[in-house]
Amino acid sequence: MIDLLEIRKEIDAIDANIQQLFEKRMELSRGVAEYKINNDMQVFDKNRELEKLKVFRERANNEFNAHGIQELFQQIMGMSRKFQYQMLNEHGKMEKLPFQAVDALKKEGMKVVYQGVEGAYSHGATTAFFGQDIDSYHVEAWRDAMEDIKSGKADYAVLPIENSTAGSVYDNYDLLSQYDNQIVGEQIIKCEHVLMGVPGTKLADIKTVYSHPQALMQCRVFLDEHKDWKQMQYTNTAAAAKKVMEEGDKTQAAIASKYTARYYGLEVLADKVYTSENNSTRFIIVAKDKIFVKNAKKISICLELPHESGTLYNILSHFIYNNLNMTKIESRPIEQRNWEYRFFIDFDGNLEDSAVQNALGGIAQEASWMKIYGNY
Repeated sequence: MIDLLEIRKEIDAIDANIQQLFEKRMELSRGVAEYKINNDMQVFDKNRELEKLKVFRERANNEFNAHGIQELFQQIMGMSRKFQYQMLNEHGKMEKLPFQAVDALKKEGMKVVYQGVEGAYSHGATTAFFGQDIDSYHVEAWRDAMEDIKSGKADYAVLPIENSTAGSVYDNYDLLSQYDNQIVGEQIIKCEHVLMGVPGTKLADIKTVYSHPQALMQCRVFLDEHKDWKQMQYTNTAAAAKKVMEEGDKTQAAIASKYTARYYGLEVLADKVYTSENNSTRFIIVAKDKIFVKNAKKISICLELPHESGTLYNILSHFIYNNLNMTKIESRPIEQRNWEYRFFIDFDGNLEDSAVQNALGGIAQEASWMKIYGNY
């Protein structure tokens, strides 16, 4: 009978040797980093790593061990690269991030653009972040807002990026990839939908309800109680309310906020028609300049990866190695490139933190493409 204690003793001895050899290898990585620093060489040599992994696999006794050995050495090589990135950053050899820290965002005298109409949740987010007296105006489409920032017509844009129940606004993620505009702030607005109509309207009068598709979805339980009502999608909640107000038809109702009802002189026919009490929308504040406030705590990035096994795993390891807390990851198909994806990642940190610089430097070298959306 095999003695389990004896086996464990042998495993412990082997583990001690592995640890000793690992530490020796990492010390040699220091020498590699110093050579690369002195000779302005890149840390990541993909072809050399692939060749070494191929050799390791061929040396394995069986296919199971081949997979395990490949994963083991991918981890070792990855840690070696991260150690080298850290050394490069300490020696000022990593590419400087093109962002400037500011004490606070300038708001006085600024012009702000938002999508929709007066009374929309985006209008509410604008006044909540900038104040009631801010010089603001609205446009029809989110892209129009990004164009106005790009051209300098507006200093800031306010755009929805995520709803707690309906999920992300992917169109705006895509726009952030297409424009060289930056996220400099965020504002969360609680979405407390009500049903509204022209004064004197009764629930029995209603035949059609207008609202944004997400708002209709967020009120599905209430709407399911009135299956005879026709649900019509509209560009946004406030525009739906404006339509009902302008047409003055008691067979029409809209779903929007109480603020919207007051703004357009409509009567609240049913309060709290939303399904979730925790329904909120996160809006981002977008600017043209690459700036961030000194106490910013969240970073958003976007990246594209080679369509190969393990690439996302290797990229995410940069957050683990640098002890950074990733709070969100989303994927989005890349147009005209079937089965390839763009990843959107939020994590805690500040661009002046060395750990953040190490992680972003490594990701930038190993991803096919990376963009920092902002620090806010």
